[in-house]
Parts: sequence; C-alpha cells; structure tokens
Amino acid sequence: MSGYFSTPRLAAPTRLASGSAARMSRYAGAVMLILLVLAPQAGVYPIFVMKILCFALFAAAFNLLLGFTGLLSFGHAAFFGGAGYVTGYAMKTWGVSAEVGLVAGVATASVVGLLMGALAIRRQGIYFSMITLALAQMFFFVCLQTPVTGGEDGMQGIPRGSLFGALPLFSDMTFYYVVVAIFVAAFALIVRIVHSPFGQLLKAIKENEARAVSLGFDANRFKLLAFVLSAALAGLAGSMKALVLGFETLTDVHWTMSGSVILMTLVGGMGTLTGPVIGALVVVVLENKLGEIGAGLASMTGLEWFATLGESVTLVTGTIFIVCVLTFRRGIMGEVLARMRRGPKRM
Repeated sequence: MSGYFSTPRLAAPTRLASGSAARMSRYAGAVMLILLVLAPQAGVYPIFVMKILCFALFAAAFNLLLGFTGLLSFGHAAFFGGAGYVTGYAMKTWGVSAEVGLVAGVATASVVGLLMGALAIRRQGIYFSMITLALAQMFFFVCLQTPVTGGEDGMQGIPRGSLFGALPLFSDMTFYYVVVAIFVAAFALIVRIVHSPFGQLLKAIKENEARAVSLGFDANRFKLLAFVLSAALAGLAGSMKALVLGFETLTDVHWTMSGSVILMTLVGGMGTLTGPVIGALVVVVLENKLGEIGAGLASMTGLEWFATLGESVTLVTGTIFIVCVLTFRRGIMGEVLARMRRGPKRM
C-alpha cells in the first residue's frame, strides 16, 4: 500500500530540474518575505499591502482545496465574509482583543465549513460545486436580513483593539507587521499540510479517488477535513481584512467573491504554493490601480478611451482570465515551475 504512493525513481536530469524548481520556490518565498518587511520603508502604503496579504491568504486557502484536493467550491465567500462579520461584531459589541476576534471568526468559518462540507462532499464534480454555491447564497441572504450585519449598509467602525491586551494596533505600521506575521505563519501551515502524508493523500485522491478508496482510505473523510481546513484559513483571511479596513460589507459574502478567488488561483497557478499569492497580487493591483493605469495610457497615447478602464474592472480581469486559460493554462507560477522541471533543452 505504501509503495503505491511512494515517489517513483527519476532520471538524473529530472531530479536536478525538480530540485531547481524547489530551490526557486524557496528563494521566491525568501524574497517575498524580505520585500514585505521592507515595503513600508520603501514608501508603499501599508493598508494596501495588508489588503493584498488578506486576499493572498484567501487564495492560498482556496488552492488547498482546488489545487491539491481537486474540489471546486463556489462557496468560499461564505467563510471569508462570514468570519469578517463575526470578528467585527465581537470587536464592536463585546470589546474583545484582536486575537479573540480572529479566533471567533476562524471558529465560525470552521463550523460553517463543516456543515457545508458535510452536505456537499456527498456529491462530486459540478454537483458539488452547485451545492456549495446554493448554500453560500443562502448564507448571503441570512447576512442580508440579519440586523447585526447592517444589511446593505454593511458593518462600519470595526476597531482593531489590541493584541493580547498589551500591543495596541491603532498604528498602521504596528498592525502591518502583525498581519505579515500571521500571513507567514498561515502560509507555513499550508506548506506543511501539503508536504505532509495527509497532503500526499489529498493529491492521490485528486489524481485517482477510486484507486485511493480501493486501497482502504476513506476519501470522503479526508476531503471533508481538507474542506474544513480551507474554510478555517479563508475565515482567518476574512477576519484580518475586516480589521485592516475597519468595515465589512455584503460584497465579501456574495458569490462574486468566490469567483474572484477562483480567478486569483487560476491566474497565479493552481496546485502551486506561491501561485495563488501572485494571482492575488495581480488581481488586487488591477482592481485598485486600473484607473491610474488607464489615465497614464490615455495621457501617453491621447486616446481618452483608456481613461475609462477604471470603470471596466470586470472586463479587464475577464480578458486576463481568458488569455491565461488560452495561453498558459498552468498559470503564471505553474508555467515557470513547469519550465524549471523540464530543465535545459538538449542540443
């Protein structure tokens, strides 16, 4: 049984190429961490970087389910936005510290993920996706009608509080490094999960679920655990976003948010560790800076049409998605790693 899932022996060039890809991933992670630490000193707006980190963690959590387990969920917005609402309510109403608010949000996302996963995991393929979408939309209407969420006005004025009652988080710089530390810890957890025996089993289920079941593994139990882990990490991302921005709206629990995280994952590279982070960076930067980019193109070319790009974010992101699917199906990081694994061409 253990031999079936063991890594096959590779030829020397392939092993070298795989080792080069692994080293490149580690170097990319180290460079990314250095850039995050030095970003405020370089004049980068801390709130903007924290927002990118929240979406990057959201995409990495979703990739754990789609890229490594093979389950396409259209309901992750429920975990992302639901955790943000719970964290915001706990911080505003109960006056708890930041870590308690984050734990409350993660716990809520885990429970919702367990209930949703227990229902959806019984089906496969498109039926699984449609069940998650239906349940997420039910959750959206609950948030819309519940008075504590603020309805269409959203939940405003969410305080950041303090960390462990000793470190005030009112300063953007202080909170920035806290968010970076949480992101690094959560991302390290995802890396550990992927490279653990549990993660290898998830990959086996993705590749051939029937064969994994025939070897005695309870595939549904492992898929449900992966679903809950992904929901919990998505909830952590949503909770952090609520504290970073100070508000929570219905946009975060709408099905379009689930579509956005799918786009981030596919553009960056499904099934890679750093791909979703890059995808989140690309999508968030475009959504927030598209107006400035369009204004710059309009001034350089004299075409006023470019100035309206900021009003057509969905058009531009949709075009990027189509180009990505048609030209490099593995995503940005997926294509880079694929080239590294193939190694240099033989003369």
